[in-house]
Amino acid sequence: MTFNLRLITKIIPLGLLFTALSGCNPSTDDSVLSEGIVYCSEGAPSSFNPQLITDGTTIDATSKQLYNRLIDFNNTNLQRIPALAKSWHVTRNGKLITFYLRRDVSFHRTDYFSPTRTMNADDVIFSFNRILDPNNPFYQSVAGKFPFFQSVNFHDLVDSIEKIDDYTVRFKLNRADSTFLSNLATPFAVILSEEYAQQLVAENDPQTLGKLDSLPVGTGPFKFKQYRNNSFIRYAKHDNYWRQDVEIEKLIYNITPSNTGRLTKLLTHECDVISFPIAADEIKSRPDLALEEVTSFNVAFFAFNAQKPPFDNPTVRKAIAHAVDKKSIMKAVYADHAEIAQSLLPQASWAFTDEVTTFEYSVEKAKQLLANAGLSAGFSFDLWAMPLQRDYNPNALKMAKLIKADLAAIGVEVNIITWEWSTFLRKLARGEHQSVLIGWTADHPDPDNFFSPLLSCSAMETGRNRAFWCHDEFDQLLAKALASNDIDERKSLYLQAQNILVEQMPLLPIAHSKRAQAKVVGVSGDILAPFGGISFENINKTNGEN
Repeated sequence: MTFNLRLITKIIPLGLLFTALSGCNPSTDDSVLSEGIVYCSEGAPSSFNPQLITDGTTIDATSKQLYNRLIDFNNTNLQRIPALAKSWHVTRNGKLITFYLRRDVSFHRTDYFSPTRTMNADDVIFSFNRILDPNNPFYQSVAGKFPFFQSVNFHDLVDSIEKIDDYTVRFKLNRADSTFLSNLATPFAVILSEEYAQQLVAENDPQTLGKLDSLPVGTGPFKFKQYRNNSFIRYAKHDNYWRQDVEIEKLIYNITPSNTGRLTKLLTHECDVISFPIAADEIKSRPDLALEEVTSFNVAFFAFNAQKPPFDNPTVRKAIAHAVDKKSIMKAVYADHAEIAQSLLPQASWAFTDEVTTFEYSVEKAKQLLANAGLSAGFSFDLWAMPLQRDYNPNALKMAKLIKADLAAIGVEVNIITWEWSTFLRKLARGEHQSVLIGWTADHPDPDNFFSPLLSCSAMETGRNRAFWCHDEFDQLLAKALASNDIDERKSLYLQAQNILVEQMPLLPIAHSKRAQAKVVGVSGDILAPFGGISFENINKTNGEN
């Protein structure tokens, strides 16, 4: 394969090109060029266990590569389908859910763990009791921090989990919940090995317990081989994968935070697939490359920390909302490959309605509201911007600069702050920010997934609620919607909830965007999905493309 260096350097300066190509290249050590896939990711995972996090970078790197769940979603019709549970039964009152497990599902055999049995009910019970039981040593090893499960009140919902037999498990709920099954299909609800956990406990060293989350064992299509911090991850094919024979032998995550660096590696075929590509027109013009997009259930938003002045005042929050020009953001940040967000919910959601009042761009209204709040002279505040691309926000720093210019028109000064990604997430969860540009990609299609994980009172306790806003009436509406299976009733309740958000404005929804990736043409199969992270389970690569 030859490359047009002149064409490449039209996009990337020659010095940057050679710098990128001379960096760490794990693929050459592992025959990945002929036997596997090299994926250029935008960042490093913050854990190898999706139970512990909610950030998309970690989900993409771990959930569907290393693990499986009881239930999956069909990416075409968005319906729930069997996974590790071959079937399930829900009682009429919705409080007892029985799962019938598959037999002969193998866990990974690695350098640090050799399973002696296949997956059974003990593994399912361990995986969820680890989240529910404060006395469980693996609950204690992470200080009980399971942000997604806490945001959906999992510990209050589940009364107990019972083993009926080796391949039958029953969840007893304290109340009916219309999203319970969908939550078990999210990237966070992974099944771990109870036998591996017991092996770690037997080592009688509290520090060893952390290996459950850093040296992972799952049932997924790939098993863990090696991780070099902020450089690469090596995975190998799981030879005894229960669902199918995985086509690719090896999978490398080449961690490349630079947008330009990822593009360089794609153009030179150092990477087979890259996340969040830039220069879409150039990629489309290349016969050896392909650009793919999927409509994603996501939202980018501007969250105000309601615990910190002046954003503890809803009038100030609404003033800022009126001063942000979303149309300019669409052009400059998304190149019009997104929709202006009218609410948290994208239009594809069954609970979306145009009855929700939207905030128009109006400098005059913004100034008037600031005057009403006693801030006609203006003020200054810190705006945190993500350091990397996400599907919902391809360039948070550029968005922050646009917002800074918008707010200068109403006498408000913006100080833009960013951090390295893991530091950013850690400080954000502690509520150290005054405001932040971030977003959310849904884990399942139920509208509650846009509300409870982002704005419930329980999500505030975990730091997942970036607005640190708690509203009792809003929470009660969410609870009523979860208790109902009547779609019309739920729509009405979610409309009321959205109207509270308009009145309170804990965050300003900005955009719903598509997610894109670019790849060499020899790579076939669907990697992207509308929600729930990426998957290489069904991917193949024609030999010789590199």
